[in-house]
Amino acid sequence: MTNSQENVQAGQRNSLTDVPSLLVGHHHVLDPDATLGSGAATGCTVVRVPGGAVAAVDVRGGGPGTRETDLLDPGNTVRQVNSILLTGGSAYGLAAADGVMRWLEEHHEGIPMDPADPSRVVPIVPGAVIFDLPVGDWRIRPTADFGFLAAEAAAEEFERGCVGAGVGARAGSIKGGVGTASVVLSEGYAAGVTVAALVVANPVGSVFDPRTGLPWGVGTEGPDVFGLYPATPEQLAVANALPVKGTVLNTTIGVVATDAPLDPANCRRMATTAHDGLARAIRPAHSPLDGDTIFALSTGTAEITAAPMPTAFPADLLVLDEVCTAAAVCVERAIVDAILSAHSVAGIPAYSDLFPHS
Repeated sequence: MTNSQENVQAGQRNSLTDVPSLLVGHHHVLDPDATLGSGAATGCTVVRVPGGAVAAVDVRGGGPGTRETDLLDPGNTVRQVNSILLTGGSAYGLAAADGVMRWLEEHHEGIPMDPADPSRVVPIVPGAVIFDLPVGDWRIRPTADFGFLAAEAAAEEFERGCVGAGVGARAGSIKGGVGTASVVLSEGYAAGVTVAALVVANPVGSVFDPRTGLPWGVGTEGPDVFGLYPATPEQLAVANALPVKGTVLNTTIGVVATDAPLDPANCRRMATTAHDGLARAIRPAHSPLDGDTIFALSTGTAEITAAPMPTAFPADLLVLDEVCTAAAVCVERAIVDAILSAHSVAGIPAYSDLFPHS
C-alpha cells in the first residue's frame, strides 16, 4: 500500500455510512427452514443518497446483471444518482429498482423536470444483481415492494451478514453476505477524507486459504487486525472437504464511496481501483462465471488541499491516488466482514461454523 496502516484507520461505524449523507437499508425474506430449493431466502439492499451524489461504475465480471450502468459513463450527461440498488434474484431482482424509484418520487428526490412542480422528478437508480435463485425457492425473488421497503428502511445504522441482498449469497463453498468497512485518512493531501465500501459477497471463487483457513482478505493487514489465527488441521480437513460451488452464475457486487470531491471520471477510477480489493479477497475473481460490479459515489462534502502539480496533470491527482488506495483496502475489509458476519442458511455452512475460534 502507498498509505501506511496508521493512515487508514476505520471510521466511527466502520461502515459505508461513515461517508456523510449516505444511508443503507435492507429488505429480505428468510424462512428458518429454507433449503436449497424451498422456502424464502432472498432480499435487496439500497444505498440511498439524499440530495444525490456523483457516481460511476466498473463492471469486471463476465456475467453481469445490471441496470442504468451506461448512464454512468463519464462521457454521458447525467452526473448524479439518487440511490444504488444491490439485489438478489438474478435479472428478476432488478424489478426492485421500480420500488426504489417509487419511494424517491414520493419524496421528491430525483432530477427535477418542472420548476413549477417539485413532484415531477426522475429518480436515478442504477443497480446490480447476484445470482441466488438456487438458495430457497427459485420463484421467490425481490419485487418492487422489496426495493420500496429497503429504501424506506435506509439509515446510518444497518445490519451486516445474512441480510438484504446477502441473505441468499454463497461465497464459494461457504455462506456469503453483506459486509462493510471504512477508513478515515489521517495524513497526506487527502487528510480528513473518508472512504468506505459495502459489498455483497457471492463469488464462485474461494474466500479463504485452504492451507490456513484464514480469509484471503486478511493478507494486506494481517489476521490479527480481525482477531483471527490459523485453523487446526481438523478444522481445515472439514472445510476443504466442502463441495465446490455448483452454479454457473455467481457475482460479487458493491459500492465504494468517499466524501472527497470527485468528478465522474475520477469516480470511475475509484471504482476500477476498488476491484483490486475484490481480487485480494476472492480467488479467482472476475471470472466468466461472475458478474463482479462495483459502483462508486462521491458526496463531495470534504475539503481537500490541492497539490502543486505540472499543468499536464489534474490538481487533485494525489488526492485521487490516496482515495483509490483506500478504496481497495475498504473492499478487501468489507468482504472479510461479510464472511465473518454471515450465519448458516439453507444448510450452507458459515465461516464461523467451520472455524469457531474466530
